Amino acid sequence: MLKFDDQGLIPAIVQHARSGEILMLGYMNAEALAQTEESGLVTFWSRSRSELWQKGATSGNVLRLIEIRQDCDGDALLVLAEPAGPTCHTGSPSCFFRTLADEPTTTTQPAIAVLSQLADLIERRKQEQPEGSYTVKLLKGGPERIGKKVGEEATEVVIGAMKGDPNELAYETADLLYHTFVLLAHQGVKPEQIWAELERRYNK
Repeated sequence: MLKFDDQGLIPAIVQHARSGEILMLGYMNAEALAQTEESGLVTFWSRSRSELWQKGATSGNVLRLIEIRQDCDGDALLVLAEPAGPTCHTGSPSCFFRTLADEPTTTTQPAIAVLSQLADLIERRKQEQPEGSYTVKLLKGGPERIGKKVGEEATEVVIGAMKGDPNELAYETADLLYHTFVLLAHQGVKPEQIWAELERRYNK
């Protein structure tokens, strides 16, 4: 059973459902929790305004609910969600972008989260079709053009390895991953399908 505090609130930590990145902390009352489950969009109780607020209602940067978990004591929630844009009002993907010394941090925790951010960005380019975007140009070229780039980048990865240059190998592998993600987006394949296949193989 959930344990709300004396104000009828419970802290809710929002985590990116795919990357594992911690995005924000909010508070829910029973009504916000019910609305979140019913609408599929994460909704909080604003302590400053004393009203319900759906995250992203004005900005469009909503949080699409995947799952809600409670902790062992029932006095905190973990909300797994997929963000439709930056979660923080500053434009940062996460609200946790400063150290205790109030210095900005450029590292994403966990580091693997950058792959989900890349996939999200490519999907936004696919939907919004911004003028002058290289990603959009690739997507419009179809599997033939994207596939050609994937092949070229794979060759560059091999060349980098043959040279024995770690920096070049890392650079070319990043290019290969980007173009592969564009191909996946064009074909409607989610990165999670790749992770699931890898997990299946690993568990064997």
